[in-house]
Amino acid sequence: MRKNIHPAYKEVVFWDTSSGFKFLTCSTIHTKDTIQWEDGKEYPLIKVEISAASHPFYTGKKIFVDTAGRVEKFQQKYRKNK
Repeated sequence: MRKNIHPAYKEVVFWDTSSGFKFLTCSTIHTKDTIQWEDGKEYPLIKVEISAASHPFYTGKKIFVDTAGRVEKFQQKYRKNK
């Protein structure tokens, strides 16, 4: 296998911001945020809006995720000048 072509695979913490649920797993994603985990070590932190802990399919509850403004920001950014 060729060296230096694969991204670094390391332990990271994912935090579901809507439910407060956090879990430690491995990923290749990069982030500048960090968090101290239960074992006392510091890990990169990935914030997500929905996970299995808050998704309506898994919880059976309906929730409102505040994503207002994303479509408008996209349209303004990529609007063609007339």
